[in-house]
Amino acid sequence: MNSTNRVFNTVAQVLRTLSRLTGFTYNEINVLLYYFFIPFTWLILLDNILCTHYLKIAGIIFSIGFYTGCKDFKKYSDWLFFKSVIFLNFFNRFGSTYIKSSVWICVSLPIFIYTILFYLNSNYFGK
Repeated sequence: MNSTNRVFNTVAQVLRTLSRLTGFTYNEINVLLYYFFIPFTWLILLDNILCTHYLKIAGIIFSIGFYTGCKDFKKYSDWLFFKSVIFLNFFNRFGSTYIKSSVWICVSLPIFIYTILFYLNSNYFGK
């Protein structure tokens, strides 16, 4: 098994474990992590860089609005997960695979963004 498959399988196993522990489905955990939790942590880091609280507050307001307006989170998560699979499979036409695209977009890209945001935070706080 190559490293891309190992990373994919490890992340999938963590999501399955979180699903069992929380009672949410795999798709719900996936949506919560990639569409809410990770972006919210980016908003926190950006607010730290900008010395504001506006982005965090906007993220919280959006999440509360979404939570109160979403009639069936499981159904929504299944739909959004399916759309995400379509998006990741789009890159197959360029020689990628679902697994490779998942690792690049859902693991490597967030790590890259975190690296930049942590770097900017450390430079700001290091002054």
